[in-house]
Amino acid sequence: QVQLAESGGGSVQAGGSLRLSCAYTSSLRCMGWFRQAPGKGREAVARIYSPSGNSYYADSVKGRFTISQDNAKNTLYLQMNSLKPEDTAMYYCAARGASATSCPSSVGAYDYWGQGTQVTVSS
Repeated sequence: QVQLAESGGGSVQAGGSLRLSCAYTSSLRCMGWFRQAPGKGREAVARIYSPSGNSYYADSVKGRFTISQDNAKNTLYLQMNSLKPEDTAMYYCAARGASATSCPSSVGAYDYWGQGTQVTVSS
């Protein structure tokens, strides 16, 4: 059973930066970050598919967020720069099963989830 544990959330002012971390017990091919704002559905923020090294971003975060992975440390990161109030949400780390051959944005495609870490951006 894969376990994921997020950390690094907090409160910042608009324009600030945060780095989220996700410690995992096993490295999987497709891992990603999702977020859910109050009253809204969960959405994909960034994903990384390790066999190709490709990463994918939501249009709303392109150029501001960077996903990376350090398998030596069993940690997935999300560097968030130029934060906006609309980035306020609970952020979740997620992973697909070991047989995954793609890294889609759909929430239902992911098998493992962390408990989430809150990010609050004030104007």
